[in-house]
Amino acid sequence: MAPYYGPDEPQSTVQLERFFLAGDVACGVGYGIQLVLFYSCAIYLWNRRKQSRKALFLLAYITLLLSVSTIFLIVQARTVQLMYVDNRNYPGGPWPFFLATQNWAVNTIFDACLFTLTFLCDTLMLWRCWVIWTSAGKLIAYLVSAIPALTLLASFIMGTFWTLESSQPGLSFYSKLPLAFGTSYYSISLGVNIIMTFLITGRLLAYRKQILDTLPAEHAKGYVSLLTIVVESAAIYSVCAFLFLITYSVNNPANQVLLFISCAAQQITSYMIIYRLVDGRAWRKDTLFAFSTQKGSPEKYQKDVVNHLSTFRAASVGFALSEAGNETATSMGTDIHDSYYGNLRYAK
Repeated sequence: MAPYYGPDEPQSTVQLERFFLAGDVACGVGYGIQLVLFYSCAIYLWNRRKQSRKALFLLAYITLLLSVSTIFLIVQARTVQLMYVDNRNYPGGPWPFFLATQNWAVNTIFDACLFTLTFLCDTLMLWRCWVIWTSAGKLIAYLVSAIPALTLLASFIMGTFWTLESSQPGLSFYSKLPLAFGTSYYSISLGVNIIMTFLITGRLLAYRKQILDTLPAEHAKGYVSLLTIVVESAAIYSVCAFLFLITYSVNNPANQVLLFISCAAQQITSYMIIYRLVDGRAWRKDTLFAFSTQKGSPEKYQKDVVNHLSTFRAASVGFALSEAGNETATSMGTDIHDSYYGNLRYAK
């Protein structure tokens, strides 16, 4: 029988340490995906900085998001180093060391970054919910967004308490009071995301039916495909956050991995929404303008709607090519419009 070289710790503690290390890997993978998406979004937004103030605002937003994510990654890597390398002989092993040092600066920064990232992404989702509902009228959009906004405010307050309590000497994420605050915080945060997911999904499904009743599927798939609905509604994050909340509330070790997966999923979803926005494929306040204003024969209605959508799509391409000259941008926009219009005539 081979000699045992494993740690002299309870199996439950060993499991926690394994999942904590696996969570660090998940954190790195998620950050790598975010870097790629950040670069793609930043190039688009930088090329449009002169045409739109919103481009500069979104560029500042994703820069802040990546900056906080970078700090989050650094402190997580530093925490792993402190646990498994610098203090490997701490009585009880790495996990007891982690729990005993929650008031250290590196862990306090970790808590603050996690809370900040969640709040930034939730705020973006609230804005998208308002934008998507604006086509039904601004008053309706404000009324629909009111409940998620109030819930988001409640999650901010609860998250502040959770962050402060978790960083107190002798306490951690898994102490009784921080665990109660943390469960409440993530329940509220998940609740607001589920509410916004249903609001966005329901509205987009209504748009989908309205558009598909008017246009061939190939003309509208960029705006009403199921993938579009999944991305715009941040459904992936809602699922990941739900799984994390369950494992965290019952103190299952898998929450260590799901915490980083859900955090990365939320940020990746935010980048994908912004990428679709700058690429002209995301829903905007005027996307359904043609559907609410056009009158006449079905043939004219289809032609006008395709013209609206193609112009909407071409505008973003024109912005992206603006540095090559206005003529090139205009030509590209015209080509896209002619392509859509030609396809419609061919289909008829």
